[in-house]
Amino acid sequence: MDGRAARWQSHREERRRELIKSARKAVHALGSDASMEDIAAVAGTSKSVFYRYFGDKAGLQQAVGEVVISQMQRRIQEAVQGAQTPREGLLAMVSAYLQMAETSPNVYTFVTTYSAGEPGTATGGMAATGALGHFFEEVRDMIARPMRAHLGTGREAVVGYWPTAAIGLVRNAGEQWLATPESPGKPDQETMARQITAWLCVGIAPELEPLEPLNPNL
Repeated sequence: MDGRAARWQSHREERRRELIKSARKAVHALGSDASMEDIAAVAGTSKSVFYRYFGDKAGLQQAVGEVVISQMQRRIQEAVQGAQTPREGLLAMVSAYLQMAETSPNVYTFVTTYSAGEPGTATGGMAATGALGHFFEEVRDMIARPMRAHLGTGREAVVGYWPTAAIGLVRNAGEQWLATPESPGKPDQETMARQITAWLCVGIAPELEPLEPLNPNL
């Protein structure tokens, strides 16, 4: 690559980063269903520029998702470094995940919801599949490693399957929590993180214990 081509490539990469940053701000302000035209207007450019760099809305979701999910992954990795036990590690991961998602629910929904495409777009469909799938694979491995070290050998049935099931519980419960309107009955982020961690480690067995029968002699 000669000097001119290198400079042009560098310019394109910088412009792409600027567009991703602008799109993220637009989605944060406008909502996860913001159109390409709305996003371009907030960015101060035309939607044809976004199409040129990202192909369609699904491509933009993928690009924004790669940035957001990379940040979430780093935050979760940092959170678990000081954990002393697998349970502490789980709580740190769940807390970091909920904190990052709660920072901008609109952006989280934008990068984790598949776009059906817009009129005139080339593709559509599975927007953040690659980045999101890689993210949850990494989190699954982060859960499995301390479990394997804690449980020792011969527990592959647990270590092999449970982290995947845990990811499903964390994501589904977390996303429902994000979508729940604010009310006195809605748990705050810390309470929700501790509740999800308790479900992962203990399940709901304590909730299913029968109440003590009333003493008819009292």
